[in-house]
Amino acid sequence: MAQGVFFEDIEVGRIDRFGHYEVRREEVIDFASKYDPQPFHLDDEAAAKSHFGRLAASGWHTGAMSMAMMAKFFADVGYASMGGAGLDQLRWVKPVYPGDTLTMEIEVKAKRRSKSRPEMGLLDQHFTVRNQHDEVVMTYVATGLVKVREP
Repeated sequence: MAQGVFFEDIEVGRIDRFGHYEVRREEVIDFASKYDPQPFHLDDEAAAKSHFGRLAASGWHTGAMSMAMMAKFFADVGYASMGGAGLDQLRWVKPVYPGDTLTMEIEVKAKRRSKSRPEMGLLDQHFTVRNQHDEVVMTYVATGLVKVREP
């Protein structure tokens, strides 16, 4: 992956919209069986009797799907990502169901150079995940680490 988007290139207020993740039933069940084995993530009958009304993806799975979209986007544009320093304010706003198609948006809210690591900058970012109806299904705030062009 060629790196072409560095800390210096990113402006506060920048909004990137990207992704296309088709949620598959088999993946919902597989993820839940390994990491969130609750009946409404595993069984149609149990899910129908729950507040979800049908089989729903785990919120943690929704987070993993958003990470897959983000990693692909970063690779496609050459984003000089160095990982993340954490996330806050995670909200699962609406359920995600098999058959949904997810997209993402990242807005840069603030940026600053690292005082202890001159080779990186920190971005405060707001993430929004939407379904195919443009309904928000998940939001969170995260601190991203991005390589600076010249420390």
